[in-house]
Amino acid sequence: MVRKIDLSDEQRKQLTDILKSDSKAYRRERAAAILKVADGQIAAHVARSGLLRVRDPDTVYSWLDRFQEYGPA
Repeated sequence: MVRKIDLSDEQRKQLTDILKSDSKAYRRERAAAILKVADGQIAAHVARSGLLRVRDPDTVYSWLDRFQEYGPA
């Protein structure tokens, strides 16, 4: 199953702002992962080669789940 996520313009802007200027590396990494999946990349591929370090795909899936439930906060 390929995970898809649709972002509103406001959500995309919030995530881009986090990616560019948040003081916490883990927040920037999570924002980058969500943006990549929203742009059509496969979450498992993002986990293996698209982040600061290799992540378990389930980790990226959990980030997507939390984002869908709570938003960028």
